Amino acid sequence: MPRWFRSLFSSKKQEDLSPELKSRIQKLERIVGFQIDDPSLFLKALRHRSTLSQEKYETYDSYERLEFLGDAVLDLIAAEILFNNYPEKDEGFLTKVRAKLVRGDTLTDFSKKLGLEDLMELGERNGAGKISKSILADAFESIIAAIYITKGYKEAYQFVDTVIENNLVIDKLINTVDNYKSALLELAQAQKKPIPHYELISESGPGHNRTFMVKVLVGNEDLGQGKGKSKKKAEQKAAKQALKKLRD
Repeated sequence: MPRWFRSLFSSKKQEDLSPELKSRIQKLERIVGFQIDDPSLFLKALRHRSTLSQEKYETYDSYERLEFLGDAVLDLIAAEILFNNYPEKDEGFLTKVRAKLVRGDTLTDFSKKLGLEDLMELGERNGAGKISKSILADAFESIIAAIYITKGYKEAYQFVDTVIENNLVIDKLINTVDNYKSALLELAQAQKKPIPHYELISESGPGHNRTFMVKVLVGNEDLGQGKGKSKKKAEQKAAKQALKKLRD
């Protein structure tokens, strides 16, 4: 990796780490499978922006820049893995499966299984609570970027490929339904039923934290209800219920 490129992301190498930081790096080395030569970069990859209010950090010292790069690298790696594993599948299939492979829920699960949740550096506002799914997904992508910068694409590919092999069955992921509204529409059409439609039952809570209750009807039949923090999430939950009823 060119030195000028690494300089865009990494700060001066830290020779004297505190015992706490040394422990975090050692745990991270076991996760990535190699000795970390630039601990400051990998520590940055696990640092949430809520820490930036502390005077010791600059505005660019969170994982956000690394997450930006890691997202792009992960997309390429996932595309290559699927391209190699499914030589007879078309572009549409590969695109749909890649979307499932790199979506937030999948990456969150990877972070939890790897133990990244315990290595995150959070500010006071986030440190006491449960780490959100989006933060854990971002952290996984940031680690990929740090590996890519320090070790190159081959090592980053190997890391992602190993994580997928150890924690995910791609064939099972392919058959996982994640868009229940689309699946419900297809099933209703296959059974020659009316097109499903959704009605808002209620909404509650303050403006910044609304909760929606939605029902789905096929014709005049109420087949399911769902609750969520957005209408789309509530509709998906209602559609999931309706799918089960129609299949039964």
